Amino acid sequence: MQLWSNLPASHKMMPPRYREVKKAAIPVLGMENGVAVKVIAGSLGGAEGPVRDVVTEPELLDISIPENSEFRHDIPSGHAVFAYMIEGEASFDEDFVGAETTVIFGEGDEIIARTGERRARFLLVSGKPIGEPVAWHGPIVMNTQEELEKAFDELNKGTFIKG
Repeated sequence: MQLWSNLPASHKMMPPRYREVKKAAIPVLGMENGVAVKVIAGSLGGAEGPVRDVVTEPELLDISIPENSEFRHDIPSGHAVFAYMIEGEASFDEDFVGAETTVIFGEGDEIIARTGERRARFLLVSGKPIGEPVAWHGPIVMNTQEELEKAFDELNKGTFIKG
């Protein structure tokens, strides 16, 4: 899994930071109902994920729920949230969704995931929305078409990556 975080305009040209995260660095929490949560970014139950110091304060959890079980999680205030189903089936409202499905949540302060006869594994991702326009082309995300043109000009000249 590779996750890219869009940055506010004030931080877009900061030096890039690539973070490779090895399995051994990710804390795993076992819950009383058999749920297992890998904390990749953010914190849960006293465990802090290895991905830190990201401007949008992301929370990234890899959650496995056994059959006929439930997982509840408080969402950080103001965060946008989505779940990406990796395997199995889970219900986040009334309908069950399966693998390779993304569920985008509206406003709220808690998500509830339930399983039926099949277990489920999904990524739960949240972060502070930056509320800025998005101009995107290929690997570059900026706020305006003019910024994109400048970025590609710098990329072609070899001056795009700073610091």
